[in-house]
Amino acid sequence: MVSKDILVRVIADQNESIKKMLSGHIIKRDLSIDENLIGNGIVGIITGIRRCGKSVLAELIFSQGKFSYINFDDPRLSIEAEDLNDVIEAFYSLNKNTENIIFDEIQNIEGWERFVNSISTSKKIIITGSNARLMSKELATYLVGRHIDFTLFPFSFREFLDYKSFKINENKYTSKWHSRIIDNLGEYMQTGGIPLAMLEGSNYLLQLYSDILERDILQRYKVNYPNQFKSLSDYLLSDFSNEITYNKLKNIVSIKTSNTISKWIMYLSNSYLIFTIERFSSKIKESIKAPKKLYAIDTGIACAVNSNSKNDKGRLMENLVAIELMRRIKYWNNSYSIYYWKNVSNWEVDFLLRKEGKTDSLIQVTYASSISEIKEREINSLIKASTEQNCEKLVIITWDIEDTMTIKGKMVKLIPIWKWLTEDYKSLDFSV
Repeated sequence: MVSKDILVRVIADQNESIKKMLSGHIIKRDLSIDENLIGNGIVGIITGIRRCGKSVLAELIFSQGKFSYINFDDPRLSIEAEDLNDVIEAFYSLNKNTENIIFDEIQNIEGWERFVNSISTSKKIIITGSNARLMSKELATYLVGRHIDFTLFPFSFREFLDYKSFKINENKYTSKWHSRIIDNLGEYMQTGGIPLAMLEGSNYLLQLYSDILERDILQRYKVNYPNQFKSLSDYLLSDFSNEITYNKLKNIVSIKTSNTISKWIMYLSNSYLIFTIERFSSKIKESIKAPKKLYAIDTGIACAVNSNSKNDKGRLMENLVAIELMRRIKYWNNSYSIYYWKNVSNWEVDFLLRKEGKTDSLIQVTYASSISEIKEREINSLIKASTEQNCEKLVIITWDIEDTMTIKGKMVKLIPIWKWLTEDYKSLDFSV
């Protein structure tokens, strides 16, 4: 246990750093959380990849900056669950009106759930963490029905443009405006949405990636074959926007069982480095058994891990759309679910959105700047999926084409990716 004097000093240092950060240029996030949702025994939990802005979002939720904050990831702290009362005492010694509390990376402390449960009726508490383990069985046991969960993603393209001081609606659609937004989109695809990466570049992202592997996965899960695990992670972040099978992956990294690969992918998903999308089937068992498509949570990290990825604009676009679809589902449209579609003849559609038990939309993504650049197979796949799924909302997200096409009596909507990312940004309605 760290001494109380050191504990007070560490908390004071952390709170000073946080308040200094809040005095700078803060980007308004797409995800807004009402402070009134938290309190009276309800704990707010914000999870997401390291350094995506969870702590800043938590601090902004508590109005007028009135909060006490501690980050348990600080190397100066060595705290057990039974010592957490000392943290509250340290808060009081610095601020006698401690009513709002932010616990950052508290999942590092075994048994934290009981303590949070014990003070949740008298305090407003937000927990932030970089691992989905916050949603553990213990949390469900001790805070059952008394926590509200949010997943924060890296910067959206709108947030990125805000950071770059680009005004979305200023001089809209002039040639200069159009050229600048296309340039910004190209930069965003390669840099990604981790806030500090915009200042520090790819070296920062490589260090962040290394920290996630070492601290959030290898140490936490005590992985037996760290070299093979790192090889798998590198491979997956270089092979984004593609199907994966556990059997193929175990051969690539020389691991004996596909169960190990399954666990490792779960670890990477829990740490928010990657996410997977299942192939749609009306039979749940078939959907689970089919290959999954894998995406990076941030295209900047993927490009930092493998610089050659910067040149693959098609896969980067698809990954960007996958992130945005997940963001919109998590933030505002949780009645939707997302899949990809592929039939026995290998006709494939990138994304299939389901709502209320029906296929709502079918979406292809293509790096095309003119209709002639769109591959015939991509269009035919949409038509075949439309017939099979009885779906009339057919969409192709393009690099820079806006149009509608009628093919075999079906209307297909073409949307430039920059427009889709910036307009109606909360919507998943693809009606023509």
